[in-house]
Amino acid sequence: MAILEVSQLRQHFYLNPGILARMLSGKRTGVIKAVDGVNFQMEPGEILGLAGESGCGKSTLSLAVAKLREPTSGAILYKGKDLSEMNRAELKDYRRQVQLIFQDPYESLNPRFTVFDLVAEPLRALDMGDRHEIRERVIRTLELVGIRPDEYLERYPHQMSGGERQRVGIAQAMVLEPELVIADEPLSMLDVSIRAGILDLIRDLSERLHFSCIYISHDLSILSNISDRLMIMYLGRIMELGKSRDVISDPLHPYAQALISAVPIPDPAYRRPTPKIHGEVSQPIDPPPGCRFQNRCLEVMDVCKKDEPELKEIKDGHFGACHLYSSTKST
Repeated sequence: MAILEVSQLRQHFYLNPGILARMLSGKRTGVIKAVDGVNFQMEPGEILGLAGESGCGKSTLSLAVAKLREPTSGAILYKGKDLSEMNRAELKDYRRQVQLIFQDPYESLNPRFTVFDLVAEPLRALDMGDRHEIRERVIRTLELVGIRPDEYLERYPHQMSGGERQRVGIAQAMVLEPELVIADEPLSMLDVSIRAGILDLIRDLSERLHFSCIYISHDLSILSNISDRLMIMYLGRIMELGKSRDVISDPLHPYAQALISAVPIPDPAYRRPTPKIHGEVSQPIDPPPGCRFQNRCLEVMDVCKKDEPELKEIKDGHFGACHLYSSTKST
């Protein structure tokens, strides 16, 4: 059984423009379609990489999965159970099973809490154990993420480096022994010199603790190293989904091809090809009919401006949402 199933998920935000804007445009409201008809599922122990430009809906999707935002429509099933049908006790257990690793370790940690209190807080909030049990669990978790308890238990966030803070943030998520972890760009605020250590830690913990992970990042080189499958989004829609090695080595969608061609290659003799893309990211407010990528695609056709392409299985386990492959079946 899949640990997570997302079906036709939509997260829309409605804008109410001012009087002058309404007079000029003639519109009373606008709609930001941050997530618009997303479908995917995850298997236990799988790491799913989620990539796309800023504003494509990655973080909004993760907030909906974490039950931190109510979706406009669609369904999120955890082990076959719809989140919208869970009672209070089931939701409490779900919040324990699904944890987040945040992007900024400088902002996500309470500066007034010691390391012990930071890691113990989730256990206290969910009333999981007495004082002695909580202390033992905190110490064990800190050792698991590479933090020495005897040296760091009474330290405050400002007394630690960025990498140490992020390890404490990871410990906050791991202390509840979750089954699904959402890592929202956990390396983007860290120095390049320590990113590899944190990435190896997350991959090692996933293998040892057998949790599934949605790993969000702009960096496709990172996702190719850590994820089993890769999902690429653009303006609220999934453009491509498949095994990471397949998406990276043989991208199908023009947007995925452009993203991958922009990945830096550490070779001074390498001449980067010109990405097959033009223009700027389209506005997510009231997107036009048809493909979301039509204004930037060099292979756009008439049908792209009329019909929105469905996510279809183009090769074995490799899906794309593009009219260039209109003869294949939809998923």
